[in-house]
Amino acid sequence: MTDAESIETFSVIRERRSVRNYTDRDVPDAALRAIIAAGTQAPTALGLQPWRFVIVKDRALMQRVSDYCKPILIERIGEEAGAGMEEFLAALKNPGFNIFYNAPVLVLVLGAQNAISSFLDCALCAENMMLAAWALGIGSCWIGSAALVQENPDLLTALKVPDDHQIVAPLIFGYPGPLSPKAARREPRIDWVT
Repeated sequence: MTDAESIETFSVIRERRSVRNYTDRDVPDAALRAIIAAGTQAPTALGLQPWRFVIVKDRALMQRVSDYCKPILIERIGEEAGAGMEEFLAALKNPGFNIFYNAPVLVLVLGAQNAISSFLDCALCAENMMLAAWALGIGSCWIGSAALVQENPDLLTALKVPDDHQIVAPLIFGYPGPLSPKAARREPRIDWVT
């Protein structure tokens, strides 16, 4: 790897952010394939590669998933809404709010249920995908609350999730609209053992 490539890699890692505002521009299938290919380069325990992917461009289906998840989230968050949760809870109560932020694409990273390291491997895969997307000028966000759809067999069938897999990472992708400033990161706490 050249110094320029190293700088580019660190730049993508440093600048990537969760995008919650998208344009209507379609994400080309070739870009989605490249993003998934980058995901499959993630480390995987025992070389099991337990991932599988579902690409959803059906906005009506994405809306159905959002409509299913929102009341469950409202109930589960309920009175326990702590700092920072009030704004999300208010958004959930807005009938026009979509948990996928009107992104044009949802990619479900599925993990094989019989693989012991499935969740961790798929999480690493998802991070690679989000970094690759940013390098291509495509925004992304991990919508963890969408995993609640796992409780709805009809929606799982519509989403083509096989019985022997679970949803690990519901990721949205799209070209970013105007973005607010990125939140500052705290300095890491590091302990050295020498």
